[in-house]
Amino acid sequence: MAASPQIASLLGRRGKLTLDDVLAALVVDGFVQAEDAKNVRMGNRSGRSSVELHPLVLIANAKLANQRDPGRPLSLEVLTEWLATHAGLPYLKIDPMKINVAAVTQVVSSAYATRHRILPVAASPGEVTFATCEPFDPSWAADLSHMIRRDVKRVVSNPLDINRYLLEFYGVQRSIQLAQDAKTSGYDSSAILNFEQLVELGKSGEVGADDRHVVHIVDWLLQYAFEQRASDIHLEPRREAGLMRFRIDGVMHKVFELPPPVMTAVTARIKILSRMDVAEKRRPQDGRIKTRSSGGREVELRISTMPTAFGEKVVMRIFDPDIVAKDFSQLGFSAEEGALWRSMVERPHGIVLVTGPTGSGKTTTLYSTLKHLATPELNVCTVEDPIEMVSPELNQMQVQTSIDLDFAAGVRTLLRQDPDIIMVGEIRDLETAQMAVQASLTGHLVLSTLHTNDAPSAVTRLLDLGVPHYLIQSTLTGVVAQRLVRTLCPHCKQATEQEPHEWTALTHGWSVPLPETVFKPVGCLECRNTGFMGRTGIYEMMILSPRLRGLLSSQLDLGRFGTAALAEGMRPLRISAAAQVARGLTTVKEVLTVLPPIELPEGHSH
Repeated sequence: MAASPQIASLLGRRGKLTLDDVLAALVVDGFVQAEDAKNVRMGNRSGRSSVELHPLVLIANAKLANQRDPGRPLSLEVLTEWLATHAGLPYLKIDPMKINVAAVTQVVSSAYATRHRILPVAASPGEVTFATCEPFDPSWAADLSHMIRRDVKRVVSNPLDINRYLLEFYGVQRSIQLAQDAKTSGYDSSAILNFEQLVELGKSGEVGADDRHVVHIVDWLLQYAFEQRASDIHLEPRREAGLMRFRIDGVMHKVFELPPPVMTAVTARIKILSRMDVAEKRRPQDGRIKTRSSGGREVELRISTMPTAFGEKVVMRIFDPDIVAKDFSQLGFSAEEGALWRSMVERPHGIVLVTGPTGSGKTTTLYSTLKHLATPELNVCTVEDPIEMVSPELNQMQVQTSIDLDFAAGVRTLLRQDPDIIMVGEIRDLETAQMAVQASLTGHLVLSTLHTNDAPSAVTRLLDLGVPHYLIQSTLTGVVAQRLVRTLCPHCKQATEQEPHEWTALTHGWSVPLPETVFKPVGCLECRNTGFMGRTGIYEMMILSPRLRGLLSSQLDLGRFGTAALAEGMRPLRISAAAQVARGLTTVKEVLTVLPPIELPEGHSH
């Protein structure tokens, strides 16, 4: 899109943009038909409430057909980009994760920024960058540059984002300042000791007048995390300033800095919401909060605190029900893997294990499976540490080590509860393994997790724990090893050719044909310029065939057993990963970061 002096003079003749001028410019530029522009004008005159809306917002709301590029609707972003081009200024999509809010809000007051509808987005000792939606009205820039004694650089951003972040940035910064001034503490922690308590943000807890600033900071933090698709929120105290970081698609992003007194108050507020002991700061604690996202969905947060050198570190793991309980196809199973998994978990009895390191999606796989299996005719019970997500279809029990209710005691209890399916959070010791075997032998389906690198290693782990090989032979149905890989952003990924040497590194001697086309990450507004959006699973599925059962012995040779499993049709993780690359979902580079190292016998061929 090239800038046109004629359109620039049309847009800039009054300084401030008007609906008539913007529509006229869009017609001249060939984006909008004259008839459509006339209808928008008429509609705006008849509606009174839209007087204060920015012309671009009014035009975007009209959802007009784009005459120059029919495949690209005239959205607010497209219109803002068009405006920036003709104003001869850079276009910026505001990404709050990349803005140092504490620094930019110090440059100008909230009142000044609101009056001119400008938002400071970057500040250095010699220059400050401001986002504006009125690029033809630079009257404020010279005065402001003189006042702050720094150069002023202007960029054009979408008016709704400017309004929103003006309120958020200055609002949160003001709350932090006031909270610091008040050195807020002193909460009333008389919360109902009910495990399943729904917290309505900003309403719960007897909070004094001074504490409303801290309430605001915590509410903003949680809503912001939900919007940014974060899976974890980290609050990390430091000597100078506490850090707030989000984990998004497995990668950590710094979000904000808080002064130490405010960090302490925010931590106390979170501890109250999750019904922890606020006075106890030396011992790690666990809790949970159930709340709603701005869309109205219930979201569960699991809270963990840990004492550090500068105060308590808090990690909040976010469990969104829509994300945790997925359909099998959404988990990343291919049709063949889905059929294999169903054949394992739809049996009346046996043990099915899901293995992988922490954060590899084992919980999501198990919850999704339990939701699939939990019909009204079945009694599905779980024993977990902690309960990851409360689900109405399941009977869930929390491990309480302080009263000797461990996994083994939990399974023993569940066996008296007439269960059909039992899910054990993790097999950590011989006693739990023995109880899982016992449950399977008495005709129950048992699902559980182990921490091993691949599927065959799960068998040696059970032997190491002390489970006799003949019991593994008669109870173990199958093992699934899994990993999570980031998926390419569907909005911006680009087709490219696969490098043969990369493909060889991934497939490692397996005869998997090189795909003609694969995709590479690019980066766009939707994915915050990372090129990736969301994650999917890769799986290694081992069903214990009669031949593999025959190989089980107390002196198991893992190498030989793994080779036999491959011969019996087990596809290793890297082949499942290669299939995801060939489908255009991810990249070889991304996959290689999560795959375990290759440990195959010398001379092994496929």
